[in-house]
Parts: sequence; structure tokens; C-alpha cells
Amino acid sequence: MYTPANNRIDNLNEAVMFMQRYSFATIINVIDGKPEATHLPFLIEQRDGKITLSSHFAKANPQAKAIDGSEVLVIFTEPHAYISPSHYEKETNVPTWNYLAVHAYGKAKELAEVADKFRLLAHTINQYEAAYMQQWESLPDIYRDGLIKGITAFEIEVTNLQAKKKLSQNKTELERNNIINALKNSADTNERDIAAYMQALDKK
Repeated sequence: MYTPANNRIDNLNEAVMFMQRYSFATIINVIDGKPEATHLPFLIEQRDGKITLSSHFAKANPQAKAIDGSEVLVIFTEPHAYISPSHYEKETNVPTWNYLAVHAYGKAKELAEVADKFRLLAHTINQYEAAYMQQWESLPDIYRDGLIKGITAFEIEVTNLQAKKKLSQNKTELERNNIINALKNSADTNERDIAAYMQALDKK
């Protein structure tokens, strides 16, 4: 990912927190020379100084058949906003886009054991809707076993993390304030989130 120095997120914890907040990501690998992509919810953990990503495919997904041992890219991105040149002091400016994104590269490993699959699903439930756990555990075994047979679980040890926040760092204080004031009053959630990230950046 092209990342100028002033847009780079160097703080590892900041990058991990972003991935955890916007955890519905895109996983890409190459099958027979062609890139394939699937959109999945991910669990993001730091273990012994390393970042691990976990999720699961439907077994029928072609990516599932090729996931074990494959090199993958997982893209985390969510808030973004169009930035109008009307916010700038000079007329010689053009529109742009503010956004944050994290690219996580690594090698995937299939979690083939039934116990590992159940553990992953339990962790996923606890992450996204802990209140559902009681209902999940009360479902008939034959039903849950059928679901387990229909998925391919995997985890990725991240070997290269590229994190970027393009938040008008190259603009003047007045221009940045103009952008923040416009976005924070927007009806669009994405734009309000970008304004909050810009404000947080200014406080550092």
C-alpha cells in the first residue's frame, strides 16, 4: 500500500485497535494465478508480540480449498470521506479523499480439528453477540455438528502490517479545522468518524 511517511501509522496498538473496531474485512489469495476475495468477520489478537487473525469460510468457497499454507492479504478499511476543495484557503486545490486502512499480510493455516472449529465459533459469538451463546449451546448437537462440517476455519500469523491514515495532515490548521467542522456535523456516519479521527490526531 502506498503510504507517505506522514500518513503512516507506526503505533502497533493503534493499528490493532483499528482492525478490532472495523473487523469485517476482505481476505485475498491467489488461486490458479487469479486473485480471489471474500468478505469476512475477523478476530484480531496479539499473542507473544505477534498478531493473529482468525475467521472461517463456507466450505464450498473456492478460497477455503486453497487456504491452508497460502500467502494472503487481509484489508481492513471503513471510515472514509470526500474532501471538498472549498475547505482550502487557496483556489488552486482539487478534491481528495480522507480514509484509514490496514493491510495485513501473512500465511494462513487451516484449523481442521473439530474442537478448534467450535472454539473459533465460541470466540466469534463472544466477540459479536455474547448474549447469543446460551442459545448456541442449547441447539441440538446434530444441528451444530452439521454447521461445523460446513465451514473451513483458519488463522493467519501476520508477517507484514501496513497501516495508513490519510487525514489531511499536509493541510494548514485553518483548513483542517474547516474540514473537521464540516464533517462532524454531517448526517453521514463515515464523515463524522473521519472528523473524530482528525480531531484525535490534532490532540497528539
